[in-house]
Amino acid sequence: MKKVAIITGITGQDGAYLSRLLLKNNYTVIGLVRSKSSSSLRGLNYLNLTSQIVLEECDLTDLSQILRILKEYNPSEIYNLAAQSSVSLSFAQPIGTFQFNTLSVFNLLEAIKQFNPLIKFYQASSSEMFGEVKHLPITEDTEFHPKSPYAISKAAAHWICVNYRESYNLFVCCGILFNHESHLRTDTFFVKKVIREAIKIQKGLSDQLRVGNLDIKRDIGYAPEYVEAMFKMMQQPKADSYLICTGSSVSLKYIVEYVFNKLEVPTHKIVVDEKLFRPSEIHDIYGSNKHINTSLNWEYNHTIESLLDILVDEELQHFTV
Repeated sequence: MKKVAIITGITGQDGAYLSRLLLKNNYTVIGLVRSKSSSSLRGLNYLNLTSQIVLEECDLTDLSQILRILKEYNPSEIYNLAAQSSVSLSFAQPIGTFQFNTLSVFNLLEAIKQFNPLIKFYQASSSEMFGEVKHLPITEDTEFHPKSPYAISKAAAHWICVNYRESYNLFVCCGILFNHESHLRTDTFFVKKVIREAIKIQKGLSDQLRVGNLDIKRDIGYAPEYVEAMFKMMQQPKADSYLICTGSSVSLKYIVEYVFNKLEVPTHKIVVDEKLFRPSEIHDIYGSNKHINTSLNWEYNHTIESLLDILVDEELQHFTV
């Protein structure tokens, strides 16, 4: 009998790649969306997965709707990837961000506790929870000091998960993901924006790229490899929290200049605009992947250059205005 996995946030980058991985491992995949009519299936269509999964409408802020889904499909695993995940938007909509990102997690865990405590649960936590840390690299034991409403909401959701794991003995894994990219990112994400705008300039469709603070540094990996880590942690006999990261950081300035040089676009087309600076910014952040390497035998295999080469080449193949 096939295992059944439910994925919230299935229309996002991670949801699409995770769906592909689960299908390869002979799972039946149920994707939860707010609305079938308004949800973008771009990522699922790109990977030719749409016909292989079942989409169900579900409001994660309504416990009764989640219980209905669990009773209908009786899943063995739930992957919670749904969130208001934009840091910049969270400054404009702090209350809505906090409410959804915490209440949805409470409801999913309560539904599991009430319906079947043996269901395994994965929570997509975020490196943004750590904020401006005093010591690098970050580890699973590093103290949280979130610097945005989004980060605050994810930290709260993370501790909700830890509490349910410890208080009710539920199998609750938290994958603390650092930045990870792929062709399926939307244009609002930094690396995707840089690549698309550089291609537009190359093709004469744009004149410049306007960016914010390029001096900050980030730990950036490749999304398809990160979802493999998610899947691995859910197959373990005991639940835990893991950092999913490359183990090093790179400046945004280096990323932009590498992309422009690869596409032979003059770097003077890069314009720093202070209006795009965030109210509160983390200057450098990278994690240690020692725990996940040792416990799950997961290793990250790309340099920042090989990652950017993949992303630029794939964007060039499928570029449309």
